[in-house]
Amino acid sequence: MYDVVVVGGGPSGATAAEDLARSGHKVALLDRAGRIKPCGGAIPPRLVADFDIPEDLLVAKITTARMISPTGRKVDIPIENGFVGMVDREDFDEFLRVRAEAAGAVRATGTYRRIEREHGQVKVIYRDKVSGNERELPCKLVIGADGARSNVARDEVEGGDRIPYVIAYHEIIAAPGKVGEYDPTRCDVIYDGRISPDFYGWVFPHGKSASVGMGSLVKEVDVKQATADLRLASGLAECETIRKEGAPIPLKPLDRWDNGKDVVLAGDAAGVVAPSSGEGIYYAMAGGRVAATAAAATLASGRVKDLRLARQLFMKEHKTVFRVLASMQNAYYKSDERRERFVSLCHDIDVQRLTFEAYMNKKLVKARPMAHLKIGLKNLAHLTRLVPAAYT
Repeated sequence: MYDVVVVGGGPSGATAAEDLARSGHKVALLDRAGRIKPCGGAIPPRLVADFDIPEDLLVAKITTARMISPTGRKVDIPIENGFVGMVDREDFDEFLRVRAEAAGAVRATGTYRRIEREHGQVKVIYRDKVSGNERELPCKLVIGADGARSNVARDEVEGGDRIPYVIAYHEIIAAPGKVGEYDPTRCDVIYDGRISPDFYGWVFPHGKSASVGMGSLVKEVDVKQATADLRLASGLAECETIRKEGAPIPLKPLDRWDNGKDVVLAGDAAGVVAPSSGEGIYYAMAGGRVAATAAAATLASGRVKDLRLARQLFMKEHKTVFRVLASMQNAYYKSDERRERFVSLCHDIDVQRLTFEAYMNKKLVKARPMAHLKIGLKNLAHLTRLVPAAYT
């Protein structure tokens, strides 16, 4: 009998399992194994500090971000007083799972099938990867951290079967040195409807490799061809392809994260990917932490309403940032003309500083009211077309 079974061994699930195991709970971590999520791999300094990530897991430290408009205009943004850390999800996720196991979590490898309840006992039924047989993990509570199209959410939580998502696709390639448009110390973000009509493309260095990809909600988009076009434009078409990966990325947090009985969601299963940027690793791990907190509170109190703490704690800290980013995405990702204006806005030094201060610290910066006022006026000028798209 486990206190908690965590379904899904990505950053969210592994974090929840480790936190619960370190606090003395009996935990099982169920993971399919062998699956690597398509991801740019960017993590902020706050994640490194909050979750005690060792330096040797960072395959690169990025000091410049380049925004590229539909007409090819480039805006290079220096990352002052910090960096964007890069990780390879294959190694990063396994490190987190191993650390959870070292803390006391029991690892199980297989595919979630369903949850059964009998005589007040909860059982997670899964198909064992080695034997192919169904096995069970009896427990008191379940944390569903099994991705954007979460089977746990679909089965157990109201609205969990209707979460909107974009399809992300990327290719991990053997990275060259600094050649053509590629710079191993710079992240490129491409806002171009020919690559993605409603999101963006990216070229993110990973040391000896690089992630090149894009995302889109539009089902008719050929994500593989768009990525091939992006590689060609970046001078990376001839680089060796190491692996190709695709997966859904949720667009907004679910309105409810628990079933009011014995299940709570975390990470992509709860929809916690930042709008506009698509950033997910930090928010997944933060979501895993609050899910562990809610589970521990429920086990201690016996009150199932304490499962609501997961969403309450997360939204208390991150709701405003998510709301602002969603407004940006809705305003600027609709057309190439709007994307051109968005890149123009990125020329502003205050936009650059406030954006990366917020990214690195995961909170909105309130210390410079005049800068916020100026940005607001420029934003209004672009959205009302009072200035040309190329205006900076």
